[in-house]
Amino acid sequence: MSQSWPREKVRRDKQDPNLTATTTLLCAKAGLPYRTLTRRPVVHPATEGEHCAYAACVKAGPCYNARSSSILMFPQHATERHCAGGCLPRRSEATAGLSRRVPRSLQRERASAFTLLELLIVVGIIALLLVLIAPAFTTIKGGTDVTNAAYTIKSALDTARAYAKANNTYTWVGFAGSIGATITGQVQVAIVASKDGTDLGTSNPGTSDITANVTPVGKLVRIDNIDIGNTGAPTSDGTEFESRPAVDDAYRVSSSGDTHYPFTTQQVTFNRWIRFSPRGEAVVKGGDTQIAHYAEVGVLPTHGTTLAATTNPASGNLVAIQIGGFGSNVRIYRR
Repeated sequence: MSQSWPREKVRRDKQDPNLTATTTLLCAKAGLPYRTLTRRPVVHPATEGEHCAYAACVKAGPCYNARSSSILMFPQHATERHCAGGCLPRRSEATAGLSRRVPRSLQRERASAFTLLELLIVVGIIALLLVLIAPAFTTIKGGTDVTNAAYTIKSALDTARAYAKANNTYTWVGFAGSIGATITGQVQVAIVASKDGTDLGTSNPGTSDITANVTPVGKLVRIDNIDIGNTGAPTSDGTEFESRPAVDDAYRVSSSGDTHYPFTTQQVTFNRWIRFSPRGEAVVKGGDTQIAHYAEVGVLPTHGTTLAATTNPASGNLVAIQIGGFGSNVRIYRR
């Protein structure tokens, strides 16, 4: 709305600055209804002391005097003589260089924001919880790795035994990588079978590489975060793990020592193995080692090149996979 308002309507007597007057702002030309405001006249800095009346059209936004936070002023008009400069913001904002008024929603957002101290406290609590919870997650992951490894090895043993019986031949399940004190955190498992159906002399004392006389059965399997280790002697404390049959060190893959009949498949050489006969009988290492009541594959969790469990005393996630020497039944004992 840009127009010059009647001088007699907006001008007040300079000699009577404290006069309480009622000024009617006519908005007819703008097509707006009008209202009257009864206020004490005030002095606007831009008029060099001239007293200005003030009013507002009903649809116009409210204006405020620069010297007060509550006194309304009229909107800006085309004349410079009568209170030139137009609407001024509230006093607190006028003194800040006529800055823009901050919306109430933004003020509420600022009021509800976090302080730096509060954020530091929350971060500290989260860090403390992570320190307390991390070992639990590590134990859970280690238990999962050991369980998966145990069932993978059991599957390989069952497959080798079934293949030997079904094809009337000898099979070998080889173990390489992290075995015993050589801890690398990865174990390779492979199955091979005799090409001619014989044991290739592995039941007799001697030394021979049998690679040329065996054929792979399935693919080589790599298992991470485990070690084929010694699970210790059972203590018979009533738990299933500690009540398992005792196995001599010569029939444990971890402590039997290297065989004199190694084989290489898929570019990995295997110096530890368990052999199955066509009748399903199991033998560890071969040579002087004959059929025993039980053979054992111990599985321990690792963190990199460090064991994550102990055997004396037993602690952590331990698994003993036992194979019956005659029936060749495979059973998992887990602590």
